[in-house]
Amino acid sequence: MTNQPEYGPRYNSTRQAWENIWDTASVERELVEIEYSRTQKTLHTYLAYLDKNGIHLEAGSGLSAVVITLRKLGYNVVGLDYAEKALHTSHAYDRTLPLLVGDVHALPHASNSLDSYLSFGVLEHFEHGMSPALAEAFRILKPGGILVLTIPYPNVVNRYVAWRRKMSGVTVLNDDDFFESTYTRDALVTNVTKVGFKLETVQPTSHSYTLWGIGGPFRGTGYYQTSALAESLGGVLSRVLPWAFNFSTLLVARKP
Repeated sequence: MTNQPEYGPRYNSTRQAWENIWDTASVERELVEIEYSRTQKTLHTYLAYLDKNGIHLEAGSGLSAVVITLRKLGYNVVGLDYAEKALHTSHAYDRTLPLLVGDVHALPHASNSLDSYLSFGVLEHFEHGMSPALAEAFRILKPGGILVLTIPYPNVVNRYVAWRRKMSGVTVLNDDDFFESTYTRDALVTNVTKVGFKLETVQPTSHSYTLWGIGGPFRGTGYYQTSALAESLGGVLSRVLPWAFNFSTLLVARKP
């Protein structure tokens, strides 16, 4: 894959960072996390919009935990990622997985050919913004096709950490190699609708995981596992302060 300087100096370094991250992870651990209650709640929310007779793309599939899970549920899902090591690890786990090496800015699919585009914690990693990738998602979806996104939200914990980093004189939200950002609800909706999508739902999710970020009694013993306290308090916060403690926004939209 060639360098794309128009996407900023950290485009390729972020890609390499993902290669390193996935090289030290495992499919088995990612599948464990899929079973956590916070993940299952999000999964069953967006599954209501997907057609089992359709063809679905997870763009930025990593170690393919979502691809594996949804295929077991009877959905025809293809994975795509620009981190090749992740795809090799996924194929070592299951050689039958339909996986592609590719860039979300230049998908190897015909226009109006797919029924859904799934993206979980991907588009916040581009310093040039999410619009080019969203335009490509719009292109490959059929009329009526579904866009599913989860994107980190600048919740109160995130903002506190950013303030502490700023006061310490270090870069906020990203470092010299790995780019990561957050999107408010309005910013996310604006980006999605300006390329032509029509909103179906926008929901705050994973409040317990916001608490996990604080540490201490909010962390369980497993891989990114939240404690019973975090789950209980997160449930309360999701009702009384849904956006203040929102970790990740789930957005579902449709191509007209």
